[in-house]
Amino acid sequence: MLQVLNQRLTKIMPIITPVSVVIGVLLSKWLGSYAFLVPWIFGFMTFAGSLRSNFKDLKTVLIKPLPLIVSMLILHVAMPFLAWGMGHLVFHNDIFTVTGLVLAMVIPTGVSSVIWVSVYRGNIPLTLAIILIDTLLSPFIVPYSMSVLAGAKIHMDVLGMMQGLWWMIVFPSLLGMLVNHFAGKQARKLETTLAPFSKIGLGVVVMINSGVIGPYLQHVNGKLVSIAGFGLAQAALGYLLGWLAAKYCRWDRETTVAMIFNTGMRNISAGAVIAIAYFPAAAAVPVVLGMLFQQLLASFYGYLIHHFYDSNNHIHTNKSAAT
Repeated sequence: MLQVLNQRLTKIMPIITPVSVVIGVLLSKWLGSYAFLVPWIFGFMTFAGSLRSNFKDLKTVLIKPLPLIVSMLILHVAMPFLAWGMGHLVFHNDIFTVTGLVLAMVIPTGVSSVIWVSVYRGNIPLTLAIILIDTLLSPFIVPYSMSVLAGAKIHMDVLGMMQGLWWMIVFPSLLGMLVNHFAGKQARKLETTLAPFSKIGLGVVVMINSGVIGPYLQHVNGKLVSIAGFGLAQAALGYLLGWLAAKYCRWDRETTVAMIFNTGMRNISAGAVIAIAYFPAAAAVPVVLGMLFQQLLASFYGYLIHHFYDSNNHIHTNKSAAT
């Protein structure tokens, strides 16, 4: 029954996220109060997605680190500099908006990329390696990048941020890999059992995060539309650069899928917290709007992956049923 449910959820994944965004915005007054659940749901999703990986796989990624290195360069060099340059070109008289656009591109990769990479049968060990390393480096990368590119010094609780990201991402990942290492086939069965709940969890997270940004969308004007359009193009470019880099390097399908989602997705929840806590509201708007587009773009690129790679060999096979 769970396998059937998982297959049906996989089929409607491109629909789940847009619908969840709309529901979240419409019910923002009610859902916003449940934001405290997001780290716990993320932790569960990360654990479930990590059950297929082990330390041997992670070692293999680190032995051949080029995809990992390229991902980090796209995430923290190419995209932030593009955001800074294009932001000044389009919003040259609005330093706060430019700062927000840059901040949206220096925050670490999103943990929910594990779910998308899993759904489209990508390289999970590579995905986990990118998330783990990017997470551990984020308390240093984010403030340094903002200081260099935006001239802003962020006074944040580095230890607190590290602890939060540890329990939400790093610890569940390591726990899942430990279960895989010691349980073997039983870990695969557990992953099959948890897979549909993980996909449902993704929809819930999207709804809650969309509920948080609801108040920011109440007063729509030309400037807000311009920022939204720029943010949409900026986020879409992240996915595209990962795809083009994998294509140029002639990497296999699994690595390409991992590159697409890991270079496109960001930990927008963490970014929104940083933006609201340490910057004026005008600088927080571009980051908050990123929560609206990220999952929609993930659905779109998932469709493209299916079209280009799976059109003649549908994703819903017995092998992929457990994802």
